[in-house]
Amino acid sequence: MITRMGDFVAAIDQGTTSTRFMVFDHAGKEIGKHQVEHEQILPRSGWVEHDPVEIIERTREVIGATLDKLHLAASDLEAVGIANQRETAVVWNKRTGRPYTNAIVWQDTRTDRIAAALDRDGHGDVIRQKAGIPPATYFSAGKVQWILDNVDGVRAAAEKGDALFGTVDSWILWSLTGGPDGGVHATDVTNASRTMLMDLVTLDWDDELLGFFGIPRTMLPRIRSSSEPDLFGTTRADGPAGAELPLAGILGDQQAAMVGQVCLQRGEAKNTYGTGNFLLMNTGTDLVRSENGLLSTVCYRFGDDDPVYALEGSIAVTGSAVQWLRDQLKIIDDAADSETLAASVEDSGGVYFVPAFSGLFAPYWRSDARGAIVGLSRFNTGAHIARATLEAICYQSKDVADAMEKDSGVHLDVLKVDGGITANELCMQIQADVLGVQVSRPQVPETTALGAAYAAGLATGFWKDTDELRANWHEDKRWTPRIDDQARAGGHANWRKAVERTLGWVDVDSR
Repeated sequence: MITRMGDFVAAIDQGTTSTRFMVFDHAGKEIGKHQVEHEQILPRSGWVEHDPVEIIERTREVIGATLDKLHLAASDLEAVGIANQRETAVVWNKRTGRPYTNAIVWQDTRTDRIAAALDRDGHGDVIRQKAGIPPATYFSAGKVQWILDNVDGVRAAAEKGDALFGTVDSWILWSLTGGPDGGVHATDVTNASRTMLMDLVTLDWDDELLGFFGIPRTMLPRIRSSSEPDLFGTTRADGPAGAELPLAGILGDQQAAMVGQVCLQRGEAKNTYGTGNFLLMNTGTDLVRSENGLLSTVCYRFGDDDPVYALEGSIAVTGSAVQWLRDQLKIIDDAADSETLAASVEDSGGVYFVPAFSGLFAPYWRSDARGAIVGLSRFNTGAHIARATLEAICYQSKDVADAMEKDSGVHLDVLKVDGGITANELCMQIQADVLGVQVSRPQVPETTALGAAYAAGLATGFWKDTDELRANWHEDKRWTPRIDDQARAGGHANWRKAVERTLGWVDVDSR
């Protein structure tokens, strides 16, 4: 453990659309931040890419800008954590530090035939048993296989030991700790659990799973705890902060939000509303295997403690559906306008919108689905579509919550929520109505960065234990259901009918 005595802990929060650096005090209060977006590269239908070089440049930029804005030196920070978009895959040359191609983002569906072939060949059940997740375009391994098979020279480089793979946390860690000059190639258990390559019991890369995808083990980072007293590494003195920063924690973004929401006891759950939605329930040290379309995943591991597991329902398109209203349909000028427009009508006027732009994730796992707006009549307006978009966010979360209750036997009394869409109070009221449970928003709604900071601060002793973290959590607002059970059931039944209309639209095997 380091003996640094900084006044603050910080986090790099590298998300799907932007990167930010946030600084927190001992009470978990945000001291300051800087955030910069990066380009969404969409070369063809179903393909979503990011430029890894742009991401690391943005990371350095936000670190330096935040410290300058707050007039802080690197020595004022006791530790730094990393939270990241999870399944996005980066493959780079360890000698030059250059990526071989753009990162393939978690939303990308180009690997649908790879995923379908795994089930056809009988490998799907092995992946579900060992990795806790189904063969799907969502996860990293198929993306790495696609790069090895389709980008010139990468497989030969991998066989020679020159090509490295990592999720975005690994790319940032390696780059900030020296890159080709001694960069640390590591990840944590939460990110490793999203690849289809790690055994959830042994917490190690599995040779059988690697064989399914033809991925050489030499490409892979070392798997470590989420909170490391011995540090993952330190940034170079010539880096963005002008001095060494100790990197002590790494968590995939949704697991980071679990820690930030202090959902540290079995049965506690949160829902993060971002580009997609991610509802997780802590299952303690018990690895609960889903029979209802959810994922079994590592929630976190602190130091040498036993790992804590979670059930997760991952939804591909929620906040990005609001962006679609803004950028493609152009019926709003700003994402926040969706609330005003949706509130101008009493209901959706019979319209249901299933935003299956990248297929459907939990609990359906249907890559053949595509988006649909149903129930339209000439009466309907853009306001009804806006309201149906907010309802879609909430109905997708209800599908996951219902599956989670079946798997765990735990009925939610309160759902903790975080993420950008929680600022939309109409959407949160709809969520309470659709679920039939109370919805609680914390005073720090952007809990992903806070969770990564917590992991780093626990590693260095900035926070002595998780009781201190729990004492930091404070509620900002709570929503209570306003509709009756009959209206709730009727709306959900119509939603399920709409979902059925989206299935089978794409013939996966012919693509």
